[in-house]
Amino acid sequence: MSLAEETATQTIAATMAELGQRARDAASRLAQAPAEAKNAALRAMAAAIRADCPHILAANARDLERAEASGRPAAFLDRLRLDRERVEAMARGIEAIAELPDPVGEVTAEWTRPNGLRIARTRTPIGVIGIVYESRPNVTADAGALCMKAGNAVILRGGSDSFASSEAIVACLRAGLAEAGLPEAAIQMVPTADRSAVGFMLEGLGGTIDLIVPRGGKSLVARVQTEARVPVFAHLEGICHVYVDRDADADMAREIVVNAKMRRTGICGAAETLLVDRAGADRHLAGLVGALIDAGCEVRGDSEVQAADPRVVPASEEDWSTEYLDRIIAAHVVDGVDEAIAHIARYGSQHTESIVTQNTETADRFLTSVDSAIVLHNASTQFADGGEFGMGAEIGIATGKLHARGPVGLEQLTSFKYIVRGSGQTRS
Repeated sequence: MSLAEETATQTIAATMAELGQRARDAASRLAQAPAEAKNAALRAMAAAIRADCPHILAANARDLERAEASGRPAAFLDRLRLDRERVEAMARGIEAIAELPDPVGEVTAEWTRPNGLRIARTRTPIGVIGIVYESRPNVTADAGALCMKAGNAVILRGGSDSFASSEAIVACLRAGLAEAGLPEAAIQMVPTADRSAVGFMLEGLGGTIDLIVPRGGKSLVARVQTEARVPVFAHLEGICHVYVDRDADADMAREIVVNAKMRRTGICGAAETLLVDRAGADRHLAGLVGALIDAGCEVRGDSEVQAADPRVVPASEEDWSTEYLDRIIAAHVVDGVDEAIAHIARYGSQHTESIVTQNTETADRFLTSVDSAIVLHNASTQFADGGEFGMGAEIGIATGKLHARGPVGLEQLTSFKYIVRGSGQTRS
């Protein structure tokens, strides 16, 4: 490492340490903030985003121009792109968070012991949360608002491709905090695109970060899970499946499969693999494949799927474990629900799976046997979203099995403590 590089690294280290300490101080204040103040801040954030929409769109245009010049693919550009409708959706999402019950201080259980001790388990903020994400500007608004409502300070490190967009959005979030009399340092953005800043966050910034939430592609999440010295909420991939059973309604299956794949191909809840019951293939397979291809999707299938439509591309072994995030889907014919469950267990990422069937017994077997964070019956995988669950915005789908699983919303961004009240008891 040259002297210049070493000096730059030391400068970033000092900047990040200062960011962490400011966040820790803000978290202490925010943990005591009443719900009314947090909700006022959220409404002010939404108003600031609406008022500053032209500036946000201008910043996003600069990001898009750079991304297009560097040859980023269409799916990436779709995730990066903002328009007036998406900016308005950000503002509405923040307002929706303001309407949700404040989880901080909620008593989740309470009981009295024979010795008279009264014990209550109550929700508390986690503290300082670091969010490391790629080029989805809406994550900036969702993550900042959710963490703040749950009483946490947050340090945001978005992708370099969305730097200008995120900077403009964070300015609105901080303006909302200031208007409500809350510490602006409760929401901070890493001021550099240098990758070393992520490394400092993963080390915990001297003990000031309590949790890391990565949101992005496989390489990003893998790095976070490998290097982090603090707890992590994460999923590596969204390899989501739709299984069409022999007892599926044909029209329903077609609508669900096309929506699950094509509504938005670049989100983690987009279907990446279609499984079709061999016993119903003569009724379902050709129609499903044709509908997907006609909608502009490339279908990569096994020999039976290829026989159903000459436009199908032969699938490789790698296709069954690929998250395309694009207009591509893998398709495979299986021997009933048990083989579908086995296929998902082997190739899936424990994110979201759906079964389409009119047979409730088969549906129940699928729903109870598939070990994924979200399982659906007769519904599109694109419902894998905290907002669609009535939880407000979320900052990702956790596929782990500890503390949080599925949409990470307000409740998942809290911890808990036990409050014990006595009347002079001592232990013998």
